[in-house]
Amino acid sequence: MARIALMTLHGQGVILKDYADDLRRHLAQRLDTAWEDVAFEPVYCQGILQPSMRAVWQRTLSGSQVRQQEWRTFLLFGLADMVGLEARKELPGSTYEQTQLEIARKLLAARDQLGGNGPVVFLTHSLGCQILSNYLYDAQCVPGDITAGIWRDIDAHAMEIAGHPLNDDERAFLRGDTIACWVTTGCNIPVFVAADNRMRIRPIRAPNDHFRWLNLYDPDDACAWPLQPLGAGYDTLVHDMRVKTTHHGDPSRHTEPMRHTDYWGDEDVLRVVSGTLDELLAESTAEAAAWPVWAPSAASSMRASASSVDTAPSDNQT
Repeated sequence: MARIALMTLHGQGVILKDYADDLRRHLAQRLDTAWEDVAFEPVYCQGILQPSMRAVWQRTLSGSQVRQQEWRTFLLFGLADMVGLEARKELPGSTYEQTQLEIARKLLAARDQLGGNGPVVFLTHSLGCQILSNYLYDAQCVPGDITAGIWRDIDAHAMEIAGHPLNDDERAFLRGDTIACWVTTGCNIPVFVAADNRMRIRPIRAPNDHFRWLNLYDPDDACAWPLQPLGAGYDTLVHDMRVKTTHHGDPSRHTEPMRHTDYWGDEDVLRVVSGTLDELLAESTAEAAAWPVWAPSAASSMRASASSVDTAPSDNQT
């Protein structure tokens, strides 16, 4: 039985179902036998949007002549994702609702591996950060205040998610009550909230007293943003951490848009993720199924151990 769950959610662009395989391999190497105690559940949402985007791209290639194809695919698949997820999201069966269903199904799959409610670490990239933020924000709201997605009436989606009526423990787990740490990479949440009045910008609430949110961003990655400058609660909930992304030390890949896609292959990022899992596992025992099972200072000590990750707070306050 696993003792901790690691959930991943990809960003926008051309994403394959095996997107997390390299990450799994690198983390397994770092954690060694401790990896056996991790329930690894990648969430894959591109199957919802990607077929339509591929059709548009193929029609473009066959019906016209275009250059800068790498940039075009990056923009088409990226922007179409962002627009599609928000468009008519209040309608039943919307893309917004379908992506939340995928998250919920994978959460319950992780819960099965844990044998019940237990600590969860989320690793999300780029658009995946906004998707999970929406999911958790909706889950924390009063149902009558939600106008889109599965949290308008989570029990109405029980059969789609679990195949049976949800019990209180399952609802709590789906709500994210046991998330120990959320690691965001290449996060673009500011793009979605920048047009809002500052009074309307609000992050999720910490789901428990031990929750930590680590936001890893490369200052040279124009698609990645620090979150603390948003204020309105982000400044106290999130710890921004600067990294210099290189794919396993290959400096030739440190160019746009490659640097935006290389976070999960970067040594500093892998050190933070594996170290977080290591510390949470060290605080738990094979017999302890009760919640919570880790030390509140786990994320803090991780920051100190990631010596090559720049965490200077002054840059985050501009």
